[in-house]
Amino acid sequence: MSRPAASADIFQVIADPTRRALLDRLREGEQPVKQLAEPFEMTLPAISQHLQILCEAGLVTQRRAGRQRLYQLNPQPLKQVSQWVADYEQFWQEKLDALGEYLENNSCSER
Repeated sequence: MSRPAASADIFQVIADPTRRALLDRLREGEQPVKQLAEPFEMTLPAISQHLQILCEAGLVTQRRAGRQRLYQLNPQPLKQVSQWVADYEQFWQEKLDALGEYLENNSCSER
């Protein structure tokens, strides 16, 4: 997967489980890369690559504080994902409502 392709599509960016886990950790607040990398069995450069892709997608911002780079979650781009999922949620709710009506109208009475 090339980096430009990954950063071009928010769905591709969040498809990676490591990146989703990094986003989850960043919900706790701003953190340096070493702290973010603690639970992962990866090198710091590998985590940094994932963070760079998240930054390119706008999901993460970074700032320098002395010698450290601190990363912070920017959830705004996830609205696109939320809206896409909401369309399917409405679809499935309509299907479940129709199933409920069918079952109510066609229930077997006990004999």
